[in-house]
Amino acid sequence: MFVLGIIPPVAVLAVFYGRYVRKLAGVTQDSLADATQLAEERIGNIRTVRAFAKEDVELQVYMSKINRVLHLAKKEAVARAGFYGAAGLTGNLIVLSVLYKGGLMMGEAHMTVGELTSFMMYAFWVGISIGGLGAFYSALMKGLGAGSRLWELLERKPAMPLHEGKILQPEEFKGAIEFRGIQFAYPTRQEVNVFSGLDLSIPAGSVMAVVGPSGSGKSTLVSLLLRLYDPVLGTIVVDGHDIRTINPRWLRENIGVVNQEPILFSCSIAENIAYGATKDSNVTMEDIEKAAKIANAYEFICSFPKGFQTVVGEKGVLLSGGQKQRVAIARALMKNPKILLLDEATSALDSQNEYLVQEALERLMEGRTVLIIAHRLSTIQNADAVAVLDQGKIGECGPHHQLLTNSEGLFRKLVEKQTFLQNLPRLVLKV
Repeated sequence: MFVLGIIPPVAVLAVFYGRYVRKLAGVTQDSLADATQLAEERIGNIRTVRAFAKEDVELQVYMSKINRVLHLAKKEAVARAGFYGAAGLTGNLIVLSVLYKGGLMMGEAHMTVGELTSFMMYAFWVGISIGGLGAFYSALMKGLGAGSRLWELLERKPAMPLHEGKILQPEEFKGAIEFRGIQFAYPTRQEVNVFSGLDLSIPAGSVMAVVGPSGSGKSTLVSLLLRLYDPVLGTIVVDGHDIRTINPRWLRENIGVVNQEPILFSCSIAENIAYGATKDSNVTMEDIEKAAKIANAYEFICSFPKGFQTVVGEKGVLLSGGQKQRVAIARALMKNPKILLLDEATSALDSQNEYLVQEALERLMEGRTVLIIAHRLSTIQNADAVAVLDQGKIGECGPHHQLLTNSEGLFRKLVEKQTFLQNLPRLVLKV
């Protein structure tokens, strides 16, 4: 009982130490994640950093984050050292206590030398065990602190299920789209409504162009149709079915997307094109080459020394804008989608590349329901109808030529402004 009297204060110390280390381990992991994220983002966009001559600035920011990690690691090391020291001291105190008390008891003839020796051996091994238990407890608390965030992620239930919902049969999937009374605000900006009662109908097999000022929500329509977000109010209907009831994975497998700035993976061109195929399809090299020919990409791919095995670099950095667009079109073709979404697919291209990409898009659009987000007249003038976004609603909708006849309409004003800006360089040259 005399020896065990040392244990309670050490147990109390262990409780407070364990809580401290657990919390500190979580903060350290978060700080390390911030530093790693910064490094990955800046290295991935090194051209932008170079272009703005921000190498020293970014280095200082990264150093501050790393120093934060170092500071936390030092605090953890000090706490560990203190706890290990206390645990080791406890073991030694047990041995010393045995010697002291045992000596007194031997002097009073209550204990023999053999009994004291055997008890000392027991106390010695108990002291070593307590020291080992301290190391185990410290490692356990550090693991719990670092793993708490991981368990939070594992236990989260997705707000939008990935594999639940109905799958439309081929004969009932035509590609008709309808937006009914859509009201939407991004979760991070819930006080700002992007749409407030938007209604838009796109018949199956038709081409609908959506135009409007920057920030009017054109690209948000694409995100909603892909069900990356759900509207706050209203419904999006595909062939009479609310997309909330449709299997999200199946829906995305049957929708092709070509963005303004397509993101390619750091692998070969063939692998990037084949990425668009569904998991059940057996992709051959002939299929990839066929898609590349339709997308006007076959010639420039074959001009590379390694052809379709050419590695495009991170995010396709080794290809030009027009080349990336055509590879993205070929990737979308591999899906053979019933619905096609074009989000300003030619807005950043020069005239030659725009012509090649536009020609590829026209082939891609054949027999599909197409939603075009665009500014350029060359992209929208062949659409069956044009919808004009204005203050979160569809302000005008109708054929291209019909909207142009309305001199007071928003579409007419957008066209006149674009025409003026396109002719401005010629006027300056004449002057």
